[in-house]
Amino acid sequence: MADVQIDGTQSPPPAPGPTRFWNRGVDGLAALGTFMIVILMLIIVADVLARNIMGASLPLVAELGALTVVLIVFVQLGTAVRNDRLASADFLLEAMSARRPGFAAAIRALWDVVGAAICAGIAWSSWGILMRDIEHREFIGVTGVMTMPTWPFRALIFLGAAVAAVQFLLLAARRVRQTPRAGDGSR
Repeated sequence: MADVQIDGTQSPPPAPGPTRFWNRGVDGLAALGTFMIVILMLIIVADVLARNIMGASLPLVAELGALTVVLIVFVQLGTAVRNDRLASADFLLEAMSARRPGFAAAIRALWDVVGAAICAGIAWSSWGILMRDIEHREFIGVTGVMTMPTWPFRALIFLGAAVAAVQFLLLAARRVRQTPRAGDGSR
């Protein structure tokens, strides 16, 4: 039995095997992003307390904050793409969907392919940065005070961009499959 969503429509049945596995992985990355938001908030609160109580900042707060914010965006991007939650101006496409649903779906599919290409480009460039960080043993922080390797952050940014690229392609394929064809009663 399908669940009823907030807007009164029924949610689709669970996806079959590989799709369900993929969706859980993408959602797992989003959950990691949410966990990282909590960690970042705790780090910031600890830094504020340290500044007010001890008159000094904690080490690595600025560097961790910068890398963590970017990491959060990329690990949650795949879920945003899958659920069609990216910010966009859909008013033109919504109006077009009423008259020409096939054309509107084709434009959306093209948008998804462009999104996949952009995310793939980001993943490709992130891979080079990740390999350089591993090879050169890049660290953030101050030597002798506190340091941390950058490669785990870069690896998750790469993974998030790659997952988003694949998710864009899956969404484009779904839109193409669902595009009304000429002669099926819709224009």
